Amino acid sequence: MAGREYRVPYGRGELTFSLLEGFREALVVEHDLVPPLTDVHGIVRSALRNPAGCPPLRELASPGDRVCIVVTDMTRPCPDGLLVPLLLEELGAAGVEQKDITLLVGVGMHRPTTTEEKVAKLGEKMVSRYQVLDSDPLDGSRLVDLGLTSRGVPAVVSKEACQADLLIATGVVEPHLYAGYSGGRKTVAIGAAGERTIEVTHGPQMLDHPGTRLGRIEGNPFHEAVMEIARKAGLRFIVNVVVDEHARVVAVEAGEMEVAFNRLVESARTLYEVEIPRQFDVVIGGVGHPKDINLYQASRAPTYLFFAPRPLVRAGGTMIIPARCQEGVGQGLGETRFREIVKSARDAAEIVDEARKRGYPAGGQRAFVMAKVLQHCEVIIVGSEHPELVKEMKMIPAVNMVEALRFVEDKHGRDADMLIVRHALHTLPVVRA
Repeated sequence: MAGREYRVPYGRGELTFSLLEGFREALVVEHDLVPPLTDVHGIVRSALRNPAGCPPLRELASPGDRVCIVVTDMTRPCPDGLLVPLLLEELGAAGVEQKDITLLVGVGMHRPTTTEEKVAKLGEKMVSRYQVLDSDPLDGSRLVDLGLTSRGVPAVVSKEACQADLLIATGVVEPHLYAGYSGGRKTVAIGAAGERTIEVTHGPQMLDHPGTRLGRIEGNPFHEAVMEIARKAGLRFIVNVVVDEHARVVAVEAGEMEVAFNRLVESARTLYEVEIPRQFDVVIGGVGHPKDINLYQASRAPTYLFFAPRPLVRAGGTMIIPARCQEGVGQGLGETRFREIVKSARDAAEIVDEARKRGYPAGGQRAFVMAKVLQHCEVIIVGSEHPELVKEMKMIPAVNMVEALRFVEDKHGRDADMLIVRHALHTLPVVRA
């Protein structure tokens, strides 16, 4: 190894490496550096008291109201431990009592959160004083069927959310593979949804639509569906943030779901979207904690790099993703289904063909989109604690970057054109037209 050192996130730290002798220097892209907010508490409090598109919480809430605040789970870098106490402060000022407030963790199809994770996310005081529940997409007694959206998508959402007098959600606005940008409506419409809603919104017909794209809002049927589901559920107020790669808050909006969300999307675009000159033979994408905790989450990186407005890697190229994957493929029902679908198929083409013929259960969408990536290029996972599972999932395990770069050398030669996206889930490279 020789020459310039490169760094990408790996677990809670970083992986430092150099390219092999004789390799061309890589192009490194990062999103714009925006200074984090210096008085986050003060700015969030001001946003809550001067919301966009609706009255403040002190006017929306009344004594005796049942209030549900839907928060994100541990796979999302949303500072709920900061946002929720300030929401509770405003609700208290409106006369809402502690006993009438439920904090609902929207886990989607992921595994339930542990008590320790709830404490890490919300703080011990919140967990000990308030009712903190995980959503459950499979328990019909805790779900409400709100009918169909205008395009026929079933709207099935947690009862705790739908039956509240005032429904509030937190969230983080960042590029999202299907929704264009996450946050806003999605914490309720997917995070707190039933299995049938997640299955249809993540089904092959939805994901094959050209409008269902990373960074795209206009003409995106997934975005339209989840917006409508959130409205049916009664989502009346959100507080969302944009964060940098260190999970520091750089922008905050609160208020009516659509108005506040759209404002943050504009902020997020200026932060995350970066123009690059061309496609590349090799793309190295950083993930880091908490997304590299398992292969289900870490595999978002290659799908983001592929489903950008134009794939970043050329057909037949190689993606390299360093990720610890200490939980293996993952422990939730969605993660289990992802593993079963990929493991049982002969190859990526069979996964795609079978999905289009027969569909798949919720969680299977990760198998479908990863199979599309694997039809286009190879994916190497570096430094996984479970390399045997990486191989089982039809990706290539590598002990370290040297081994991965030897693969690149054998396949593409030392003249390989290489791109490094340091924060693959927080950067949206757009190939120049």
